Amino acid sequence: MAEQLTREQIAQHADIHIDAPRVAAPVDRTFELPKGLYIGTVGLYLGFIAMLAVTFAHPELTILAVIFALSVIAGFGLPLVWTRLAPQTKSKSKTWGRFQQEGVMTASGRASARDATVQVMILPVLIFLWGVCVVAIAALV
Repeated sequence: MAEQLTREQIAQHADIHIDAPRVAAPVDRTFELPKGLYIGTVGLYLGFIAMLAVTFAHPELTILAVIFALSVIAGFGLPLVWTRLAPQTKSKSKTWGRFQQEGVMTASGRASARDATVQVMILPVLIFLWGVCVVAIAALV
């Protein structure tokens, strides 16, 4: 059967350890990338949308272009807001010089600045070039 113990009985046999208050570990939300790569990615996506909106300008497509542009801005703006949330951090995004010296840490190991730039920028560049091809085909047909 279970025995009911009083607080005093428990306190006599208990080892009480008082932990020091926990100090939050420093938070780094910079993604270890310079601002130029972030701005370049957003610029290429918005450039693609703008290029198609201008080429295929039609009143019925205007609302779609605006929705796509707002989606891109929201998709890249939310992480920008997230980097500034509490707890406050002293970490800053890398400068180009530091980025070229150190590269960036990935899941498979450290990547050089050239490799990381290619990994980050290849999709936006390919999408923008695809838009250029679509515009060229539309102009020729």
